[in-house]
Amino acid sequence: VQLVESGGGLVQAGGSLRLSCAASGSIFSINAMGWYRQAPGKQRELVAAVASGGMIITYADSVKGRFAISRDNTKNTMYLQMDSLKPEDTALYYCNAGVYYSGSYHPYDYWGQGTQVTVSS
Repeated sequence: VQLVESGGGLVQAGGSLRLSCAASGSIFSINAMGWYRQAPGKQRELVAAVASGGMIITYADSVKGRFAISRDNTKNTMYLQMDSLKPEDTALYYCNAGVYYSGSYHPYDYWGQGTQVTVSS
């Protein structure tokens, strides 16, 4: 599975960005996708995940009400709409492919190259 992110950039606090992740390859092996982020000096964290039918699996508490994950299966693309951005959202955002079972998201070792999101105060 190959994953390619786009849409990152520099934005002021309170602004919005929309990330995209295009998937290709053996996508029949996955039934869910997720967005992770990693800020300097911090561990990579799961931001949001969505199942193949569009069901939202989870959001991190820190982004609930501000971020929205979605996918377009006709385009094999996943999105992350980020509104009301805060400086603490600054990180490298990664797309991941995995599976949904037992009520949670389980990542496979399929990662995109990452896209930088920087929020200025």
